[in-house]
Amino acid sequence: MNKTALAGIFLAVIVPVICYFIVDHYSVDAVDMPRRYYVDTVLTKIEGGKEITDTVWHKVANIQLTNQLGEEVSLDDIQGKVIVANFFFTRCPSICPTLTVNMKRLQNALKLQDVTRKIDTTFVQFLSFSVDPERDSAVQLKKFADRYGVNHDVWWMLTGDKKTIYDFALNEVKLSAIDGEGVDSNFIHTEKFVLMDRDRVVRGYYNGLDSMAMADLAGDIVKIFIEKDKKKKRNLFRK
Repeated sequence: MNKTALAGIFLAVIVPVICYFIVDHYSVDAVDMPRRYYVDTVLTKIEGGKEITDTVWHKVANIQLTNQLGEEVSLDDIQGKVIVANFFFTRCPSICPTLTVNMKRLQNALKLQDVTRKIDTTFVQFLSFSVDPERDSAVQLKKFADRYGVNHDVWWMLTGDKKTIYDFALNEVKLSAIDGEGVDSNFIHTEKFVLMDRDRVVRGYYNGLDSMAMADLAGDIVKIFIEKDKKKKRNLFRK
């Protein structure tokens, strides 16, 4: 393992903890929170004689697919979780193995926090969507997942109808809207990881081949989870 990879892992482990203490101590407004990307509509109402606007952000639609264990699963099954997603295929000879390794490092970094009882990491779900679902059966995905040490509880590798997956990638998480991405709608092959918050609103795109970008992603995962809720306070630490 080279020094860059080790640095990326170190940052992925330590940055979320630092972010938590900063936000907890100084409040969420003192931290540069990940932006929201796509507006569905802006509502306007009059309240107390004043005009108030409320932005309705694009919520990624539910999708039901089959995971590597042969189970029918959907985004509705993981409501309330922060989601990290990417798009790959098991026969990919170029970027996909590296994307999978880097996702695994992120999984392990968060697992390390869980083991040391510093952070409860059950709030994160990793999703890898096959863009070659005709050949990536659940059995094939299971073999691939086991080869890379995937934790099946927190990381689903997904297959299903190709049109459903491509519509989701292009129109829901909006890979085609990323500046300079140049996504081929006939065969999606991108290095981007997509971060979604607990409300399934897109909050970031990250280069999955870059260790520093992965460290940024690790920090943003925790920032989003501890984002203040007007109705209740979330506790990142276990009781």
